[in-house]
Amino acid sequence: MKHHHLRTATLAVIASGTLLTSAACGSGFDDSTSKSSTQQSSGPAALQILIGSSGDAETTAVRSAADAWAKASGNTATVTPAQDLIQQLGQAFAGSNPPDVFYVDASHFADYASVGALEPYGDKISNSGDFYPSLRTTFTYNGTYYCAPKDFSTLALIINDDLWKKAGLTDADVPTTWDELTATAKKLKSGVKGVTPLVVGDTRDRVGAFMVQAGGWILSDDGKKATADSPENATALEYVQGLLKDKLAQFPKNLDSGWGGEAFGNGKAVMAIEGNWIKGAMKADHPDLAYTAHELPAGPKGKGTLSFTTCWGIAAKSKHKEQAISFVEAMTKAEQQMAFAKAFGVMPSRESAKDSFTKEFPDDTPFVNGIEYAHGPVNAPKMDSVLADFDGGLLQLASTDPKTLLARLQKNAQAALGN
Repeated sequence: MKHHHLRTATLAVIASGTLLTSAACGSGFDDSTSKSSTQQSSGPAALQILIGSSGDAETTAVRSAADAWAKASGNTATVTPAQDLIQQLGQAFAGSNPPDVFYVDASHFADYASVGALEPYGDKISNSGDFYPSLRTTFTYNGTYYCAPKDFSTLALIINDDLWKKAGLTDADVPTTWDELTATAKKLKSGVKGVTPLVVGDTRDRVGAFMVQAGGWILSDDGKKATADSPENATALEYVQGLLKDKLAQFPKNLDSGWGGEAFGNGKAVMAIEGNWIKGAMKADHPDLAYTAHELPAGPKGKGTLSFTTCWGIAAKSKHKEQAISFVEAMTKAEQQMAFAKAFGVMPSRESAKDSFTKEFPDDTPFVNGIEYAHGPVNAPKMDSVLADFDGGLLQLASTDPKTLLARLQKNAQAALGN
């Protein structure tokens, strides 16, 4: 559920970005000093760990795992849930006193990596090739794999079972292509009066899935070039625009909702495009609602979805890097990831945990399967204001020429990239 607040987080990081920049300029965060110059302390370490917790269940689970590692290793580990992770990290870097270990959201990873704030320890974790390839790619910057992914989520198509049946639809009607999605949405529009067939979030964190399905994306794979103004992206936005114009799909705000899960839970939409965080929201607010998850329909270039993930960052300025790596090693073992999955609903980032996870949580299989063709967030620094501007444009997608939106995104992204 946490990812429906990403716009707020984006604005927060724009505000705190100056802190990180000043930290980079004035505190020795550069490629020549960050990786080796910090004096390492010998003996037992008192690790400071800052997490962006989803709630009490996550905080309790991480603290329990940290205590077990500390007891076994002879170190201590203090786990602190952040009130505002982005802001607190920015302040810590600016003050040259970052925590040893901290959550790094994929959408902000490149900002930290580009200024040398992160220790590139990724390949020092045992069996690092066991992490899903797309997650490793997400936490790779300029060819260097920095940090171990903690867990992940993807987008899937969520269907209200009762409204589906009310419209006379069966499992055979679950759409697997764009054409089928349109056809099914039309059946739902006529079969369930007053209910929107599909609710989709009004940002690139939802609409972007269609761009991937069309074979497009905002940047090149290496994050060096803007690729926004492409025929593939235009195809994607034109398709979504068509759904919006025909009222086959609507944005949450048009359904008096803060995010897609709210509209879905309140019965205002039969289908939603959301991540597996919707489970917690439905359990808390709509425990009797029957629903199923399915892989997103494929576009002209095949299947596509978006992934959302966090890594265990280690500060380049930590005096306890060896112990910090040991801590992350313990947190990312398949058994520990399964313990976290059972405690607070996340999906393990190790491929070796897939069978255990899908056996324990079979309803989440479509989300797990999505990681094979998922695209991570924009992986380049200084892109926050660019993406916030694009999100603002998407709000008007129903009435704006998609090519105009993409041309603006292209221009802004090129400027941010320096080309």
